[in-house]
Order: sequence, then C-alpha cells, then structure tokens
Amino acid sequence: MSLTYTSYVAALSTLTAIPTTNGDFQVILPNVIDYAEQRIYRELDMLVEDVRDSSASTTANVRNFALPTTLGTFQIVSEINIITPAATAPESGTRNALTPVSLSVLDWTWPSSTGASVPTQFAYVSQSSSAGQTNIVFGPWPDAAYRVEVVGKIIPAPLSASNTTTFLTLYLPDLFIAASMVFMSGYLKNFGAQADDPRQGVSWDTQYKELRESAGTWEARKRFSGASWTAKQVEPTAQPQRG
Repeated sequence: MSLTYTSYVAALSTLTAIPTTNGDFQVILPNVIDYAEQRIYRELDMLVEDVRDSSASTTANVRNFALPTTLGTFQIVSEINIITPAATAPESGTRNALTPVSLSVLDWTWPSSTGASVPTQFAYVSQSSSAGQTNIVFGPWPDAAYRVEVVGKIIPAPLSASNTTTFLTLYLPDLFIAASMVFMSGYLKNFGAQADDPRQGVSWDTQYKELRESAGTWEARKRFSGASWTAKQVEPTAQPQRG
C-alpha cells in the first residue's frame, strides 16, 4: 500500500508509540525524512533521480558555466551536450556530446578565448557549499550562446506537508518506512550498546538492507541490467541465463 505524508506520519507514530501531536516528534520529523530519502537515493541507482535539463545556455567568450537548477541540483553529471546551431532547443538542433577532462587540461589547451568555438570538453571547477551548485568550464571557450543539455542525477523534492507523495512513498513505502525507523531508533535512544534496547536499531537496519536488495534488483531490471542485460530477473536454475 502506498503512503501519503499523513499516512506516513501516522505509521511512524504507531511504530514508535509517539503521538503525532508531540512537539518533539514534529521537530525531528524533517530530519527523519531527510535521512531516509538521502540514504535510499545514494544507495540505489534509481531512474527517478535521472533528469535532462536544457534550460541554460553558454555565454559567448565566457568559459564558466553554472549547472541549471530548474529540475533540481545535480549531484552527478553523466552527460553534457552542446546544442548546435546556437540558440536552438535540443529537439530542434544537433547534440554535440562533450568529453569530461581535468581542469588542468583545459587551462593548458584553452587558456583564453582565442579560438573560441563550439565546446568539445568540460571540467568540474567547484561545488558551492551554500547552494550545492556545480560549476564547470568549457573548452574551447564558446563563441556564441549555445543551449546546454545536462544529463545526470538529482535528489527529488522531499516528502512534506506540501509535497504529500513522492516516488518512495508511492512505490517503495516499505523501504522508506524501514529507513525512517533506523533514524527513529536513534531518536528513541535505542541505537548502540548504551541503548535500552540496542537490538531495535540493528533489526530495522537489517530489514532495510533486505528490502534495499530487492528494490535494487528492480531498478537494475528497469535499466536492462537484469539477466543477460535484459529486463528479466535472474533464474537460479536457468543456465545460461536467458537473454
């Protein structure tokens, strides 16, 4: 059964025997959600994290470029495409895939805007600790305002009273609850050797890991990384695996 924000809060209240109206419970709730979501998104290679954002463009004779945040903050970049001709949307132009290199390579190969053209390479520069925004540089320096298509992974919007459902609550509610209860075990001081019941945290963490394994298998099959690189599951008695 899928969850909503309300039913999720009610489930945590039941499992921890803490009323939903408890002030401390309400204060810690966003931290519980953050822990559960961050852990799941980092540990599972999920398709729901993958986005393509082509909302930003280069600036002529400026090699610096801040990755767009229209769809979320990029945590991992897997592709960057420059769209030609200039000022053309991806579906109306041609994608030119860029090669990732080190910043030293670009500093040495393209030290100035001389020879500006369609970029063919990019390098990471920094990720701001305040905004979490990744900045990159291009080489050669762009000679026009080209649309940039960034492909990679973001952290989806968290569950909240205003965002009442997420992919995790709709399709992986059991995993989400288990991850949340690992954090709540610490909140209840039932995590570690000093706890009243140190087995609670360990038990929920074990349950989470078992559920994560099956969820990971599903995600792999979505990417055609199942048996014989298909969307099929591994059959223990089939040799060789069907493909």
